[in-house]
Order: sequence, then C-alpha cells, then structure tokens
Amino acid sequence: MVNPAQPPTSEDTPASEDATAATPSPIPESIAAAPLKTLAIDIGGSGVKLMTLDEAGEPLGDRARLDTPQPATPEAILATIAELAAHQDRFDRVSVGFPGVVQGGVVKTAVNLDESWIGFDLASALETQLAAPVRAANDADIQGLGAIAGQGVELVITLGTGFGSALFIHGHLVPNLELGHHEFRKGETYEEQLGRAALKEIGKKRWNRRLEKAIAALDRLFNYDQLYIGGGETSKINFDLLDRVVIVPNLLGLLGGIRLWNA
Repeated sequence: MVNPAQPPTSEDTPASEDATAATPSPIPESIAAAPLKTLAIDIGGSGVKLMTLDEAGEPLGDRARLDTPQPATPEAILATIAELAAHQDRFDRVSVGFPGVVQGGVVKTAVNLDESWIGFDLASALETQLAAPVRAANDADIQGLGAIAGQGVELVITLGTGFGSALFIHGHLVPNLELGHHEFRKGETYEEQLGRAALKEIGKKRWNRRLEKAIAALDRLFNYDQLYIGGGETSKINFDLLDRVVIVPNLLGLLGGIRLWNA
C-alpha cells in the first residue's frame, strides 16, 4: 500500500554536475507548516483497531476495527492493517501499540499472539507497507501516554485478552514492564488470574474479588499516586474504586499514539 501523503518522485530529472544545483529545494512553507496527521494502530489479542488523528490528537474519523486473525501471525495482522488503512484519509506518520515488549521497533514478547512475532521488526515492516515513518511500543505504554497527568507515580493496567501494564514516574515511562506475567496469587500470574480466559471460567463475581485484591497489592508494591485501568473488560468492574483509581476509555490506546511521537 502506498500512503497518499507521500509525494511523487521523478526519475527524469537530469543530474547536475553543479553541487549547489543538486541541493534539494526547500519544502514550500505552506506544506512544511501543514498539521501532521497520525495513523494510530492498536493491535490486540481480539481486535485490530486504527484511527487517523490530527496534530492535537483529535479523531479525524471513526475508529475502524477488524477481529484479530487466527492464527495471529505477522503476515495475517499486517494484511488486516492494510485492509483497514486503505479506507483512511492521508496520513504523515504512524504509531502502533503491540501487546508485548517492543524494543527499537522489534517485538520481544507476544504471549497472546503467534510465536512467530518474536524477533519481528514491526516498525520496519509497517514503514514499508504504509510508506510512512512508524513508531511502535507496548499497547499499555501507549494507553498510559494518553491517560497520565505526568505527576508522581502513575501506574496503568489494561484488562483485555491479557493483563497489560505501564509505569510512569513524573511522566517518564519505565520501559519493558511486563507485570502481567509476574506471580500474583496461588502460584498464578496476574494474567492467569485476571485475563479474559479467567473471567469466562470463574465469572464476574470472583473475577471482581481478584481484581480488588490486585489493586490493593499493586498499591503496596508501587505506592502509586494514580492508577488508571483500561481495556475492554473494564465494563465488568462492579465495586467501588478508590479516589486514586480511575477507569479510562479504551480509545486512549489509539489517542496516546500522538504522545508517542512527542515523547
């Protein structure tokens, strides 16, 4: 797919032996000053979502979504992204959230997707496919970027197919925090106790009791000033939250893509 934001090139311009003549012309001021549009992508265990945002992070259209293909290989998900992006307006850059550790655009862990993701250069692959610069990060990190106030210790957890997490200290991200795969209780991890599979198995009542215990345990561990809870399963929460705990909309997983470029 070719991004319509990319300018055409010409192979017919003769090369000049004059070094000054070979210097590229400056970008016209009207183009250089144009607001940047960001294509924000959120890859999840159950769905792939994207939306085009203006420079202030405001949506320029409705969110588009398709179910995550099975098996969730890189090739299958990239094809899903291409299908969704084909119906978007032009964009200048791309942000993508991935459910696992991402370092330098390369996927390091992918517990809820196909194991072929390990070692896959997601950022480079999308740059080639979408013809635009790409920044990739953990999906909870991006959701956190969209939620935080930038003050004190702010913790983000996401409740969806798995259990995502992100930690910020005075607005600075602590990288590669995979809290979901650490032991929580009874020899099981936070993800094993609070992921979607556990919710379906034990029901909302027991799941809520577990979540309440998890929030208390995380408070003792991080002494957070604010805890943000996002993800598709937040609608199942049915107990009173402390003042320092707030549910945030899942849309922040896309809107935080603007801050990813400003980080």
